[in-house]
Amino acid sequence: MLQQGILNPDILHLIARVRHTNTLVISDWAFPYWPEIETVDISLTQGVPTILQVLELLKPNFKIGRVLQAEEFLSTNPEQTVKAYNTAFEEIPDVIIERPAHNDFKKLVPDAIGLIRTGDTTAYGNIILESV
Repeated sequence: MLQQGILNPDILHLIARVRHTNTLVISDWAFPYWPEIETVDISLTQGVPTILQVLELLKPNFKIGRVLQAEEFLSTNPEQTVKAYNTAFEEIPDVIIERPAHNDFKKLVPDAIGLIRTGDTTAYGNIILESV
């Protein structure tokens, strides 16, 4: 029986299928439903869990080469929130961070292996992780 790290069997099943250059989306509570891709909904209530909490749990098990996030994130969030995300991203060795326009970001979603929906309420906080 697993006793630490990610315990959710649906998330474990999802990330076990990620290979080189595959992507995985971690989204907020209001992110649109995408019938083309598997969605694991772990939202409990607004704010629980957060995108950054899920990212922290994924880091040891997911070799991340690139993080994508909508450029609108920078202009719609307080400095403290932007700093928290940037710090989380910078802790990933050799990561490339890209911030396309939100409409371009959403066009990348259907190509992902899957989507983890959180309870996060951060405006434009959604991220796409690309494996190395």
